[in-house]
Amino acid sequence: MRHLRWLLVAVTLCVTACADDGTPVATDDDGDTTTPTAAVYTTTATVLEGPDHGPQLCLAGVAESYPPQCSGPDIVGWDWSALEAESASGTTWGDFTVVGTWDGDTFTLTEAPTDAVYDDTATTDDLATPCDEPADGWRVVDAATATDEGQQAAVAYAQAQPDFAGLWVDQSINPSSDELGLNDPTKLVLNVRFTGDLDRHETALRSRFGGALCVSEAERTEAELRTIQAEVFASVDALSASTDIVRGVVEIGVVVVDPSVQAELDETHGPGVVELVGALRPISEQP
Repeated sequence: MRHLRWLLVAVTLCVTACADDGTPVATDDDGDTTTPTAAVYTTTATVLEGPDHGPQLCLAGVAESYPPQCSGPDIVGWDWSALEAESASGTTWGDFTVVGTWDGDTFTLTEAPTDAVYDDTATTDDLATPCDEPADGWRVVDAATATDEGQQAAVAYAQAQPDFAGLWVDQSINPSSDELGLNDPTKLVLNVRFTGDLDRHETALRSRFGGALCVSEAERTEAELRTIQAEVFASVDALSASTDIVRGVVEIGVVVVDPSVQAELDETHGPGVVELVGALRPISEQP
């Protein structure tokens, strides 16, 4: 699928105009050749230079060794002399926010790198409970089974069902900020999803767990999402893959999001089922 797609893209571009070497060129309304402005991207990641390679952008994670290890695209224009970094055993590394262009193989700096600025917008709302809160609030309904054992029994039941679509705990009702006070089965909402027969599943879960419980419906089982995840990961140039059972989507990490690939995935699996997430985020792009 990947090779066919790139072939079609190249043919489409060259119908309009191509240089002698087959490279697509842009023209204005008068037919004159113009130089398109390259898209500019940014990301925050580890940059690492090792004994066997120059500075590289670690987009697919970093091995937790000392010194660390990673692989990624080469960076053009990198200069360690003006940056704070660590060095050990011939390896130099650090976390930075970078801005530059991407040609499909190499990242070229267009601005000086800065200290890393990470996105800290993720909150506990990501694990929010979709059910309406009961009139008397989220509370224990049976103290005898609002226990770790009861919770584990409920989880085991849910995961054994063929229409199981995922589960998570919402601890927003827990007033404790102490790590030791978290995961208290009397101060959390156990969220479980199935693709159908919710009343039967809720009855079965309630017989096992006496804490706060939310049973909600999903479009696809967790097994179906995992299958889609494996298929897509094998068919695109992916950096990572994960399944978000709260939203019911598969997230595929790529270097740069290709809208044509996203459109193919939407057509194959349904709109919004697979989300491409670019490690490089566009700042500006030539129309």
